[in-house]
Amino acid sequence: MNGQPTDDVIEKIRDIPIYQDSLASGHFPVLDVPELSRGFPGNWMTPRLATALEDGEAQFFLATGPNHTRMRIIQPPHFLLRWYYHLWRNHPDIARTWESGCRRVSLTSVLATEHVSRANAARRGVEPERAPALTDRWLDERTCYLNLRLDPARWTREDVLRMLSEIDQARSTHPQGWYHLDCSGYHLAHLVRKVEAWGLEDLFAQPASIIHTYEYTPMNVRRFLRRRFACPIIDLFGSTELGYLYYSDKEERYWPHLDGMSVELLPVPGGAMQQLIVTSMRNPYMPLVRYRSGTCVRTLDGTPDPSAITEFCGQFENLLSTPNGPIAQGDLDRHIASASPRIFLRQLRLHGAAEATLLYTTFTGEPLGDTEKKSLRQSTGELTGRICRVEHRTRIPIGPSGKYAWLTPSSRT
Repeated sequence: MNGQPTDDVIEKIRDIPIYQDSLASGHFPVLDVPELSRGFPGNWMTPRLATALEDGEAQFFLATGPNHTRMRIIQPPHFLLRWYYHLWRNHPDIARTWESGCRRVSLTSVLATEHVSRANAARRGVEPERAPALTDRWLDERTCYLNLRLDPARWTREDVLRMLSEIDQARSTHPQGWYHLDCSGYHLAHLVRKVEAWGLEDLFAQPASIIHTYEYTPMNVRRFLRRRFACPIIDLFGSTELGYLYYSDKEERYWPHLDGMSVELLPVPGGAMQQLIVTSMRNPYMPLVRYRSGTCVRTLDGTPDPSAITEFCGQFENLLSTPNGPIAQGDLDRHIASASPRIFLRQLRLHGAAEATLLYTTFTGEPLGDTEKKSLRQSTGELTGRICRVEHRTRIPIGPSGKYAWLTPSSRT
């Protein structure tokens, strides 16, 4: 796009206050979150939007990011869900589960469960329960949410038995016992580990298809899940404000899903990564022109070609500066996966500009051996340009957003 939207896009944004200066000058700079939020909602208000809000055709939402940053947005009801279903029914590997009418069971951040519970309570004019019953966790006739705890590492045997029972209830409506499992890869890996530890495998009905989304899924977690499930396992990339943009196939190749959208890639200064810039007309009440999604990607040949994306490697705001250029969590992830397939969670804790500690857990709970640990310490040090320690943990706490931070500062010296 190079700063100039098409005539069709210009017609759709002509009355929106936030774009008036760009329309007058003919130049559309990259739109960052602070600008998007400045003066909200007046910077988006048009007569059409005011009417839609009054009639319930548009609603206010809060988007939750990996660091619990919350952005206010305006969308039609079930905006993200509709685009999710659109992708599900058209995906080459899992369309059969949609066509069969099976239920979708969602295992992800408790914040998502709480959002659904609050919405259902508001419709009934009552206060939401702290531990809502399954009937209060149905988003629509096809989708229910399972998780009731912030940290899945804290799930008890009672929690796991409840979730397995609710999965069984969801699939019981399908003539073949099929269900679709929508999840954070981390949350599903936690569930599998606990099911295996407590000998509950016979109670865990196998899904007909799996999509992991919501946050970056490390290579080791993907490998762990693929070894335990025979069904197609698909990765999605998207966000609350945009919907879904790319999907993987069963061979882990990414394909665009850009109905109502266009994308461009801008180089990350000092590195070989690209920033994903999105123009989206999907949301008629808050169309985004040259919006900086915050996501960094790598392409097949390092060029800014959106059709050549091979990896969604992390958020721009969480890049780590090194002597060899910025790195993302995807770069650390590759080094970890090469050092040991046994590592589950990982977090790089910085101690100033010269030192860091890599905290890790394993799928078995046992620490790495000396050889693996030495390899990991060396590769992490070379990657980050820091003196690195490597320390085993039995648990790495999840963040307040229900997602794991790969990079954290520390006051330790």
